[in-house]
Amino acid sequence: MQSGDRQPSPSATARGSEYALLSRRVRQAGLLDRRLRYYTWMIALTALALAAGWAAFTVLGDSWWQLGIAAYLAVVFGQIGFLGHDAGHHQVLCSRRGNYVLGVLCGNLAIGLSYGYWTNKHNRHHAHPNTEGADPDIMIGVLAFSGAQARASRGIQRLVFRYQAYLLVPMLFLQGVGMHVSSLHTLTRRACRNRAWETALLGVHAAGYLTAIFLVLPPAKAVAFIAVQQGLFGFYLGCAFAPNHKGMPVLAASDKTDFLRRQVLTSRNVRGGWWTDFALGGLNYQIEHHLFPSMPRPSLRRSQALIAAFCVERGLPYTQATLLSSYAQALRHLDATGKLTRPAVLASPCAHTRA
Repeated sequence: MQSGDRQPSPSATARGSEYALLSRRVRQAGLLDRRLRYYTWMIALTALALAAGWAAFTVLGDSWWQLGIAAYLAVVFGQIGFLGHDAGHHQVLCSRRGNYVLGVLCGNLAIGLSYGYWTNKHNRHHAHPNTEGADPDIMIGVLAFSGAQARASRGIQRLVFRYQAYLLVPMLFLQGVGMHVSSLHTLTRRACRNRAWETALLGVHAAGYLTAIFLVLPPAKAVAFIAVQQGLFGFYLGCAFAPNHKGMPVLAASDKTDFLRRQVLTSRNVRGGWWTDFALGGLNYQIEHHLFPSMPRPSLRRSQALIAAFCVERGLPYTQATLLSSYAQALRHLDATGKLTRPAVLASPCAHTRA
């Protein structure tokens, strides 16, 4: 859905107060209140699902059917990751320490990803979504999201960029491995806060995960189990995050767009019912989430009508798409950007003006 006719652009002073006005409306509607009952049930059910998965793994024993358990655990790991994401935004509990404890239990202990790594990277993304030189999600080196990135590439990187729309899906299966590597890299830095605790919990996870798998399965099946579980886990997370900003406008590093517009213009919502809410962990309400990162997940759907109406009032495009359409838009954008690396385009005197 797109908004109606654009209204005249408000003055800089008015723009500065627009977000304050929206924030006041959201608070008055109780949409930022903690939802402890919801999260208590979500944590309990997710922990039960995790325990059930590992119990089934133990009972099934030496069997290739374990690959089905690996797929199941990939989804459970993804759901735990969503809870860690919510804790990182202080959506779950009232205290910062409580959210931190929940975050490291979900991230470091349960799924083997550093909570410190994730929150640092993700908070930078929220501050400058789709902004060149500032958003780590578009500075990953293996994908080009803007014409400047594509044209500046050289050698193997340029070749990868050229075919990036076709390589995206295979790359998503490596997402989990990449996040594990980044977690370890983060924990080697002295500046990492609570490094001892995070490293210890990460070590407990790795030891328990690998010991359980290699005790129950022979080496070949164990390696296959890990490959399927970690590959699908990364693919699941990648599919959950890909619709949010890929294919939306990329802002220049010098862009001075105000907070409200920066968040709305670079974000895309995904239409759907309760199943979409569950599968994407509430990230399908990306506009609402970016405007109010600390809003509890169950309040995102409730806030949608209010925020969409506010965007229409201000002449802001409120972008929504189906899940499949959002993927198609992202792939088309990657394909168009990748084409800018072709020799004929690079040699064109007008190449520097193309997106």
